[in-house]
Amino acid sequence: MKKLVLVAVVVLMAACQQNKIGYVDNLKLMDGYQEKIEIEAKFKTKAEALTKKRDSISQAFQIEVQAFQSKAQKMSQAKAQEEYGLIQQRGQFMGQQLQQEEQAMQAAGQVEMDSVVSKVKREIKAYGKANGYTYILGGGDGGSVLYGADSQDLTNEVLKILNDSYKK
Repeated sequence: MKKLVLVAVVVLMAACQQNKIGYVDNLKLMDGYQEKIEIEAKFKTKAEALTKKRDSISQAFQIEVQAFQSKAQKMSQAKAQEEYGLIQQRGQFMGQQLQQEEQAMQAAGQVEMDSVVSKVKREIKAYGKANGYTYILGGGDGGSVLYGADSQDLTNEVLKILNDSYKK
């Protein structure tokens, strides 16, 4: 019985030694990936443009409200309330339009980022297969590697492959 247990332990140890395991730092990988950097820059530019648009529309609307307030003093109360209601409706409509634009921009950005994440996962899988890895684990914040020897860190190698293939 002891021999059987000893043989099982030796077989398990041999099986474990045959597994080739590495890890990548997810944050470092994504932060260094040029395609992700360019997507973030593109959407930052779009967000800034939308903010400028919102600010200019808001400023023009405030000027219109102030002009109405001056004009409303000379109107009957019923007429002033009617026009004020119309101005409020336009303000709400413009706010909704801007909010929809922002949501559409965020959704488009999320789709592009999801595509980048999928591409990175495919590349890690291809790298693992090509180099005989049994497992490649994800490290960094929220990753599953609490400690890994530097010699098992594949981040820079995978990042170089990703950036080289993106440049093509």
